[in-house]
Amino acid sequence: MSYHNPVLLKESIDGLDIKPDGIYVDVTFGGGGHSKEILKRLGKNGKLFAFDQDTDALKNTIDDERFVLINENFRYIKSFLRFHGVKKVDGILADLGVSSHQFNEAERGFSTRFNAKLDMRMNQNDKTSAYEVINYYEEKKLADILFQYGELRNSRAIAKQIIEARIENKIETSFELKEVLKRFLPKAKEHKILAQIFQAIRIEVNEEIDALKDFLLQSIDLLNEGGKLSVISYHSLEDRLVKRLIQKGKFEGELEKDFYGNIHIPFKKDGKFIIPTKKEIKENNRARSAKLRIAFKNKE
Repeated sequence: MSYHNPVLLKESIDGLDIKPDGIYVDVTFGGGGHSKEILKRLGKNGKLFAFDQDTDALKNTIDDERFVLINENFRYIKSFLRFHGVKKVDGILADLGVSSHQFNEAERGFSTRFNAKLDMRMNQNDKTSAYEVINYYEEKKLADILFQYGELRNSRAIAKQIIEARIENKIETSFELKEVLKRFLPKAKEHKILAQIFQAIRIEVNEEIDALKDFLLQSIDLLNEGGKLSVISYHSLEDRLVKRLIQKGKFEGELEKDFYGNIHIPFKKDGKFIIPTKKEIKENNRARSAKLRIAFKNKE
């Protein structure tokens, strides 16, 4: 089994309009599929930087003098590129969400399929795991996470059930959590509801929404004029942020005007969003919810 089967590979790299001597960033390296495709299109003077906070991804590093792999969260993209002497780039690619490797490694705790310790950390050096969220968060905070990140309407009832269960015994594994919540998991919808619950916990553990916002805002400053942003998202929370950044250059509020009443939007979308073909979804089930948005940087 491959580490990770890249989704929308051709479409996302085509969207970068790669210049042979350009500088590019793959902020979600994973198994290196997207990075390898970028390197194929770069000339000898081109440069590719990649980010991945998961130490497992380091095993996939590419032996190429044009390539640098940085073992950090992409929310620190600007700082680490500056450390390498880079202030501007020509294109940035992000393939958000969890890699196939992380889902398929039972002990990582990302998948509902396996009985594993509650973990879900993308960076295994982080202190907060799913265990802490489930066993120590107060009821209101837990309910808010399930509602905001899992889009679960009965989040309060689910949180209450978790709180009551953990008084007797700590909830240590994914199957123990399933057992605690079994009354909320009718057979016809069990997989869908569990996926929403796991998604909410995972997003909280890894601070995914805040990290994505940090990264997207920094991409505005990092990209050269005409530089391309190519982002693949897998759920509405991520996609909404990407869409708003492209449309408004911000995540909330109305467009701002300057003294003369002019509106400056840092990005211009490049075509409509792209979804995988039926063939790709059949070959790679992870692609079923993917959505690719591409934009280029406007003049300052």
